Amino acid sequence: MARFDFRATPIPGLMLVERQHQEDSRGFLSRLYCVEEFRAIGINAPISQINHTLTGHRGTMRGMHYQLPPHAETKLVSCLHGEIFDVAVDLRRNSPTFLKWHGEILSAANWRSLVIPEGFAHGFQTLSDDCELLYLHTASYEQTSEAAVNARDPRLKIEWPIEITEISDRDRSHPMLSAEFSGVAA
Repeated sequence: MARFDFRATPIPGLMLVERQHQEDSRGFLSRLYCVEEFRAIGINAPISQINHTLTGHRGTMRGMHYQLPPHAETKLVSCLHGEIFDVAVDLRRNSPTFLKWHGEILSAANWRSLVIPEGFAHGFQTLSDDCELLYLHTASYEQTSEAAVNARDPRLKIEWPIEITEISDRDRSHPMLSAEFSGVAA
């Protein structure tokens, strides 16, 4: 029995995952990942790192982060508590959807996750307080491959759903895309 419904988004490669769950009087069971089911949609790299984050305040924005090759990664992002607006931006060189973004609401209540392929920047905004996220990564973090773009870059035109009330100095200082930016290899 399949435990996931994989849904295409308007950007090829970016997938919405609807996790199936079983509930009874004790609570619920929900599978977050299954190598066989994810391999069937083309995710063949093993999970190398799992991160768990907490963002305390509604309106906080984090992002837009990615890793450069040879440490590029696919991420599976799930919201375990609260509600977020999760965004991925296509930075893949020569992609027909280059610099296009797509956002999804992920929450503990809607059982959704987002598969963010290599070559995409990722960020999110909290729509409630105390949002906990779980990230599964196909590559371990490598500081020398870390990269980011500014979430407020006018070339991206990301429409954040609510006012950004908090952003770290680090995320605020990410560069705007230059006119010469031609994308990243994926």
